[in-house]
Amino acid sequence: MADDRDQNLPGLDLDVVAAFLRANVDPHIGACTGHVVVGGKSNMTYLVGDGRRQWIVRRPPLGHVLETAHDMGREARVMSALAPTAVPVPQVLAVCTDSGPIGAPFYVMEYVPGTAFRDESELRELGAARTRKIADEMIDVLADLHAVDPSAVGLGELGRPEGFLGRQVSRWTRQLEASRSRELAGADELRAALADRVPTESAARIVHGDYRLDNLLVDASGVRAVIDWEMATIGDPLTDLALLVVYGRVAEIPGGEVITTISRAPGHPSAAQLVERYAARTGPLPPAGLGFYLGLAAFKLAVILEGIHLRHSQGHTVGAGFDTVGALVEPLFGEGIALLKEWS
Repeated sequence: MADDRDQNLPGLDLDVVAAFLRANVDPHIGACTGHVVVGGKSNMTYLVGDGRRQWIVRRPPLGHVLETAHDMGREARVMSALAPTAVPVPQVLAVCTDSGPIGAPFYVMEYVPGTAFRDESELRELGAARTRKIADEMIDVLADLHAVDPSAVGLGELGRPEGFLGRQVSRWTRQLEASRSRELAGADELRAALADRVPTESAARIVHGDYRLDNLLVDASGVRAVIDWEMATIGDPLTDLALLVVYGRVAEIPGGEVITTISRAPGHPSAAQLVERYAARTGPLPPAGLGFYLGLAAFKLAVILEGIHLRHSQGHTVGAGFDTVGALVEPLFGEGIALLKEWS
């Protein structure tokens, strides 16, 4: 790891983190260096080490933060609860709920080696057969997550499953109003259509909230860890499946490569194949179809990107690609309207 000690890491004081690690993980940890792994699209992620060992540190993004999102204690709690289950997660080592030391709460977890595939070219190098195997395992892990009884792992109070879908429409409408800085074609039409079509919820399960291939760490043996649990809650598991499908549609939108191009890779399953494999593991899907869920997923993703667009316009993002994220928001509202009709 390159020595970034003389650099001012955005949002992280390495001396403070080193002292925290000594107090809470190992008193023999030395001076730390580090660099940003992911900056600003979700929580800030840093790889920190002392020359002998490495850890991952997570904190909320800089600047404008959406309501209820980026809760460090919640994210750490979910991963700790899932540790003894079939769902692979990193080990959480220590949590700082006090915003004093670095200006925001943060937590430290083990460093899990593996690749978070974000681009179809990365999968293309592996070949179609390996790509299909990875995608199939991605679905199988999602099914394993949704098979976990939340109460059995101490997460029964993580969310309120009754009325979950209706609250999701309301929540993301509020998030949109908190993040909107411009007129957005299709936003109000999709919101109204979703509000009119809220179905009866499926059985309540742990919902990741942003499940996709680049939130998995994969090596030659398979999926090593599911990461980025900042939006986890208890609710309708089909919202996870629908968001995964919508991420595949993003790759078809001009400029969507700034988010993901995974679904373009040879061997990657179609949306119908993803849904079919999931249903084979979990049971039949609702007879009313996935239209509402897919429309909601597109609405949610558009709102998240609008929040990123706002943070970028305020100078609070770190990394490349943020200048084009805003151009995807309106097309996603349009995708949501189309999906709601197409899959109902």
